[in-house]
Parts: sequence; C-alpha cells; structure tokens
Amino acid sequence: MVLGKLIKRSIYQALWDDLSRKEVVFLLGPRQSGKTTLMKIIQDRLKDKGEPTLYLSLDFEYDRQHFSSQHDLIQKIELEIGKTRGFVFIDEIQRKEDAGLFLKGIHDIGLPYKFIVSGSGSVDLKANIKESMLGRKRVYELYPVSLPEFINFKTSYKYENRLNELFSLKGIELDNLLLEYLNFGGYPRVILEDELKEKLRAIDEIYQGYIEKDIAYLLKVEKIDAFAQLIKILADQIGRLLNNSELSNTLGISLPTLKNYIWYAEQTYILQRLTPYYRNVRTEISKSPTVYLNDLGLRNYMLGIFGNLIRQDDLGFAFQNLVFMTLREKLHWTNTKIHYWRTKSGAEIDFLVKTGREIIPIEVKYSEHMKPMIPRSFDGFIKKYNPRKCIVINRNLKETVTRKNCEILFLTIWDLFIEKIE
Repeated sequence: MVLGKLIKRSIYQALWDDLSRKEVVFLLGPRQSGKTTLMKIIQDRLKDKGEPTLYLSLDFEYDRQHFSSQHDLIQKIELEIGKTRGFVFIDEIQRKEDAGLFLKGIHDIGLPYKFIVSGSGSVDLKANIKESMLGRKRVYELYPVSLPEFINFKTSYKYENRLNELFSLKGIELDNLLLEYLNFGGYPRVILEDELKEKLRAIDEIYQGYIEKDIAYLLKVEKIDAFAQLIKILADQIGRLLNNSELSNTLGISLPTLKNYIWYAEQTYILQRLTPYYRNVRTEISKSPTVYLNDLGLRNYMLGIFGNLIRQDDLGFAFQNLVFMTLREKLHWTNTKIHYWRTKSGAEIDFLVKTGREIIPIEVKYSEHMKPMIPRSFDGFIKKYNPRKCIVINRNLKETVTRKNCEILFLTIWDLFIEKIE
C-alpha cells in the first residue's frame, strides 16, 4: 500500500485473509470512517494480482439501476467479470431495501463470486443482515481511526512494527499527539487536513451528512432538531447515568421516542451505551446505562470545543471516552464484556472488564500521579468482590501496589495498549 496520505487500517489484513472464504463480507461502520477507501485498496491489490473485480456503489444513480432485481445484478456481474471467479464490491448497500434478503438470494445460487459489501450501519441494514444472512456472512466494523493507527500515520510508519517499544518510552512527542487526538478525533478526512479551518469544515460536513442522510433519509426520524439536540446532550454526558425522564422533558418528546432515538444513534455508530454490572439489585444501580461516543472529534464539535480542549474537565471526559474506545478495540473478538459499576450509596467505578468469573475494575484519572493514589471506590469493590487485580489509568505513572491481596496497577494510556487486560 502507498504511504503518504493513506492511513493504514489494522482491520485490513483480516479483510484480505477473508477473501478466500465463501461468506459475504460486510464492512459496517459510521459514515466517513474509511470503508470505501479500504474497499478500493483491496480492489486495487486484487487487480495487481490479475484478479477480475467489479465495484458498484448505490450512491451512484448509474450503478443503482443494476439493483432493481437479483437477475439484473447477476447479468451486470457476468458482463463485467464473466462466469469465472471474481470479486464484487458493493458500496452503500444500506440504500437497497431488504438488502439482506436480496444478497441472500444471490449467495444461495452458488455463483463463483466473492462479495465484499459496505454499509453505513443503518438500522434496516443491520436488522436484515442478522435475520437473512445467518451462516452466510462475516461482519467487520470499521470505526474512525484509533489512537495507535493515528500514531502510526503521524510518525510516517517509522515504528509500525515497534509501536509497543515507542509506547513504553512515552515522551513529549506522544503527549502532543495524544492531545491532538483528544481534540480532533479519528475521522480520516479530519486527520488528513492540516489547517484548523479545513478540519472544522470536514467535521461539519460529516455531522451534517449524518443528520441529513442517515437520520432524516434512512431512519425517517420526524423531529430532526430534537434528535440533533439529543446527541449533543449525550455528548456532554460521557460516563454519566442517563435519565430518560429528564431528557424527554428537556427535548419535549415522549419516552418511547427518546428511547428510539438513542437506539438509532447507537445503531448508526454515533454512540455506544454501557450497561451496569451488579449482583445485588437492592444496593447497586441496575437499570440506567452510561454513554460514550465513537469519535472524540465529533463529540467536541457538537459541544463547540472542537480543537479547543483546554479545561481540565473537558480533557478528563475526552480521556475517559478514549479509554472506553481503547478497551472496546482491545477486547474485540473476545468473550469479555465491559460494564460500569455504581452503588446507591454513591460508590462508582468507570469500567468493569468481565471475562467468565473474572472481574477487573478500571478507574480513569486524567491527572499526573507522583505516587499511587488508590481510589476509595476500590476498597468497597475489593471487599465485596475480591478481584485479582484493579487498574487505574492515569497520565504518567506506571507502578503496582497491593491492597488486601489485590494487585492495583497504575498504567498510562500507552501501557493500556501493551498490557494484557483480561
């Protein structure tokens, strides 16, 4: 792949390896996260190897005419590729009604084509895939560029195979890149722009495109203003309990509508809800989720602080959101679940990583530690659950102490990428 202005994605190799399998590959994710670019890279590599390929996008009216029926699409593929092995790329499949059933019918014919399909994660698309493509699909999710992918790009891939060594050294360069990422997030278009005004224009277009195309057009949401206001409010409530009654009153919409809108926002990859962990319903909060956004730049844009994170609490919430995104990526394709913990008496822990019977509490502190300072909430949790270890993510300290036979690890965000968590 060409370097320079191309951001390498870690999911690429898994997608490439999947080309030898017969299932349809679905590449899902938020708008503008880089799905089309990734498909084009794979198509170009196949062309270089002499493999026949075809790229179609339902964003293009000329291509859309070939999706009026399964027969029409097959005819188009046979015309371009022939009746031998080939690779068919279909972009923006969410624009096709009943996409899952449509592709299921083609797959079940047993044609010699490998289908690689992308979509912006609309509700209808995901539902149809789940119901119609059972046993016929491989689903991958492409989020905005992660912090390691961002570091690789910004350091011109000098440490591509030695990121752990770079992270273990830490240093001012990494601190500056971390601050840049906390401010601008991981949308490729934003990263590739050098000037602030162009970054701002790019994130504005991404946001407007999401509201106008995914929400107004795809989801048929009636009160667009209320939906937009909702996600702005949620962007300002990182890690806090959602109060649905308060939100519905503030926005002037019913509780069922509010819950639908939050579900829409989650299904279109704007945010993700985190459910509580509890064993004792009487003493531990058991219903309200917390919420995190899937891109920091978009969050900052909606709050009017894009590129201007100065206040300690703004940086702290962004950092906590980053830790969530890091845990989600690190624990992907594992049996591990991420929760939070709160008690009715007020004790709280940001994240709980649960694998089987193993529970690891993780607290996030965007501050510099001169020495280990054990969060008070750990004492109650250790007494109640007797975990093997606890983790405190902070800005600078890496150290291990013991409290009541429990290892308490103080790690930086860079250590979090290196250390095994589960």
